[in-house]
Amino acid sequence: MADDRWLIAGLGNPGPQYAGNRHNVGFMCCDAVAAAAGTGFKRDRSRSLVGTAALGGARVILAKPLTFMNLSGGPVAALRAFYKIDLDRIVVVHDELDLPFGTIRLKLGGGDNGHNGLRSITSALRSKDYYRLRIGIGRPPGRMDAADYVLRDFTASERAELPGVVGRASDALEVLLVRGLAEAQNLFH
Repeated sequence: MADDRWLIAGLGNPGPQYAGNRHNVGFMCCDAVAAAAGTGFKRDRSRSLVGTAALGGARVILAKPLTFMNLSGGPVAALRAFYKIDLDRIVVVHDELDLPFGTIRLKLGGGDNGHNGLRSITSALRSKDYYRLRIGIGRPPGRMDAADYVLRDFTASERAELPGVVGRASDALEVLLVRGLAEAQNLFH
């Protein structure tokens, strides 16, 4: 029997050297949800940091895969199997180059748009049919390589706005879980 909880997987890279990187905004969102719920994370056999919380009355498992971004699929699939979570109760929170900084977008399914973390998850789950909460980080300036850009810390002005962005992303998660995708899109797009 499937579990009625949601699995929220925030994507990022483990370690202090990556903590402030644009690529780690998924981790930041999971941290904000956990802090608001008064819960923490423990290392799990799935190779993730895992915490449990309630978000708007919905029971959630928060996960931060520790395998580095490009190998996030294994831990997400392991958690899904262990907790018997249906695909339509999985939300992946990730950075999005093709959205301006601070923009929040929600969707169900779709391609990976060159995002290696999503590619790994889609491969491991053998499906694209999971929710995505995309947090815009903007495009790299000039001719900077996208891979270098996502591994850079947010600028000082972006860091000043980041708590508000992460807060809105957390609010969007709650609306998605409690009231559904259409309402969440209406409120946050």
